[in-house]
Order: sequence, then C-alpha cells, then structure tokens
Amino acid sequence: MVGPKQRLAFLLSPPESPSFALSTPYQVIARKWRPQTFADVVGQDHVVRTLRNAIARGRIAHAYLLVGPRGTGKTSLARIFAKALNCTGGPSADFDVKDPACQAIANGSFLDVIEIDGASNNGVDQVRDLRDTVQYVPAQGKFKVYIIDEVHMLSAQAFNALLKTLEEPPPHVKFVFATTDPQKVLPTIISRCQRFDLKPISDGLIVERLKKISAEENIQVTDAALACIARMADGGMRDAQSIFDQMISFCGATISEPDVLDVYGLVSAEKIAALAAALAAGDHQKIVALADECDAAGRDLVRLLGDLQSSIRVALLAAIAQGGRSTALGTPLTTEQLTRMLDALRESEGSVKLGLTEKINFEVALLKAVEASRARAIDSLIKELAALADESPVAAVTGADDSEKKKA
Repeated sequence: MVGPKQRLAFLLSPPESPSFALSTPYQVIARKWRPQTFADVVGQDHVVRTLRNAIARGRIAHAYLLVGPRGTGKTSLARIFAKALNCTGGPSADFDVKDPACQAIANGSFLDVIEIDGASNNGVDQVRDLRDTVQYVPAQGKFKVYIIDEVHMLSAQAFNALLKTLEEPPPHVKFVFATTDPQKVLPTIISRCQRFDLKPISDGLIVERLKKISAEENIQVTDAALACIARMADGGMRDAQSIFDQMISFCGATISEPDVLDVYGLVSAEKIAALAAALAAGDHQKIVALADECDAAGRDLVRLLGDLQSSIRVALLAAIAQGGRSTALGTPLTTEQLTRMLDALRESEGSVKLGLTEKINFEVALLKAVEASRARAIDSLIKELAALADESPVAAVTGADDSEKKKA
C-alpha cells in the first residue's frame, strides 16, 4: 500500500521523459534528399549550367521564370540560386552547404529570402505589400530574393500591380517565379523574365538517384522494383521519392518488384510486352485472357492502357527508323498500322476511365485497336487499285489501241 510519504515523493519528482521524445523527428525522403547544391540537381543540366555561368560572370538577371512539371526541381533550384547569391563571400555558385547563411536559407529562417505561395497570396493587396517591401535594403545578405511558387495563380490585377516593380526593381532585389502552367502567366510578365523550361527527368536518372538513396538508407531494392517506381513517377523525382518512401513503410528494408506491383496495381513489363505482342498479332483469345488475368489480379487497367501506348510508341519509332516497318512487337507492322493502333488506344482512354464497366471497356479498347491496325487508309487503297489497273492486260490492250489510232 502506498503511504503519504511515497505519494508526496512521486508528485515532487519529475517524471522520466519517454525515449521517443529525445529522438530525431522523422523526415520524409523527398525532403531529406532535396537538392542542396547545383551538383545535386538531377536532369536539368541546361538550367544549372546557365545559372552557374551567370553567377560566375556577374550577369545575374533581375527576374527568372522556372517552368516545368511537378517534382522536377523548380523550387529547389530557386533556393539553391538564393544560396549562391547570399552565401558568405558570394555570389558564388560553389558555396559551402555548411555556411550559416546557406543553412538559414535551407531551413527558411533567412530574412532576405522570402518564399510566397502564389495560390494563397494571389490578391492585389499582397502584391502591393510586396511592392512596398522591396524598397528596403537586405537585413542579412546581399540580395533580397522573392520566390513565388505557382505564380500562374496570381490574379490579373496582382500581375498588373507587379509589372512596374518587376521591370525596374532595386539592384538588391531578385525575383524567381515557378509555375507548372506558363500559359496562364501574362505575356508581359514572361517578357520581363529569363525563362527556363525544366524537363521531365528520365527513368534512368531517377533509378540512379534512388539507388544512391537506398545505399545511404540501407535499403535492399531490386533494379526491377526501381524501374517500376520510375515508370510510375512520370518524370517527377519528388513523386519517385515519395513512392519509394511508401514502399519502405510497406516492405521494410527489402523491396522487390512484386511488392511494388501489388501495392500500386501495376502490370509487370513482361506482361505488358506480351499484351502488346498479342495486339500486333491480332490474337483475340490471348488479348482477352491477359486482360482477364490483369483484372482478376486487381491491376490498374487505366495505367495498363497508358503503358501499352508507350510500348506501341516505341515500336512506331522503330518502324520510322527502319524505313516504314518494324518487328519490335514480334509481328511485322507498318508505321500506318502502328499509328492506327496507337490512335485507337488513345481515343479509348475516356471510356476506360469514366465507364461503369472498366474491364469490358478495356477489352473493347484493345479489340478496336486490333481492328484499326488491320484497316486500310482509303487514299492508299485507291493508289493500289490505280496501280493494279495500270498493270492489267486490259489497260495494256487499251493503251495499244490508243497508240494505233494515233498513228492512223
């Protein structure tokens, strides 16, 4: 039984802190492995080279526009550029990541690097406030850098309020805009910026980067699994890292291709190739059997349709390179046949995505693609019939009679 003294001692003594309270907070891979220097940026060599040369030669523009799909490094490049401008002893493209100024920019505590979300601060009042603050000199660094993400979300009034400041800003102010939809940015804004178009990152570069991460994180992952992750990412490094992070949570320290296929409903590369070969051969029974097999396994048929289009596109490019015919799918097909097949699959995307019976619509899409590849273009058919008519005996006799009449 606990007496008064024991009870008092318990109340006065501080409770022991749980072990997890002192542990380092978990950080997702996409943030932990975010590029911190120009050398870390993957797949955007043309942008990195231009920015490095501009810094080295003192030709730093007052405004930059970074355009590209999600997860290709727009915001990361903007922060790296801000580090290069405000690093100790800078501007310098080869800054030290351990420099206090660079670390402050990385964690968002540097007063002279202001990041603005264009979607949340898209009104004219926010831009007017920005226009007023740019007149003040930097508090910590050499330049005030304004990074506006998703700049296309700004209203027309906000763009107009920004125009004069953007055209003639103070010498200590630099603007870096990032957007996934440049068509919505006013031409008057684009004309005042140096524009850089970031490309989707290739699967090979994504796999190479994920291999480096897995080695540092002590994760055993097969090359086939990494190829599946890269295929799903569609050129976005951040997407690939997020998928990889999720697979670590699901599998632990060992990841294989079947794990990725099961979690995301993907179809293996071998089965995609088999289905594409069945389409090329016009094997209706095999097409239906493979479609049923994928559906029974819970695979994403919409994604499979896209993967088939990619496979047929590769065959089409091979046919073009080989002079009009290719055996990449196992059956000789002309560029016309492959184009018709690819077009039929593309036109069926809507019905497969939005239809009530996805499986049936998917099978119909495949069978339509086979029939489309077997169809003949009317103009080519007319040319062939005309050629046959010219070579026929009747045409030859008619031609001879006409020549005799001319001689007479």
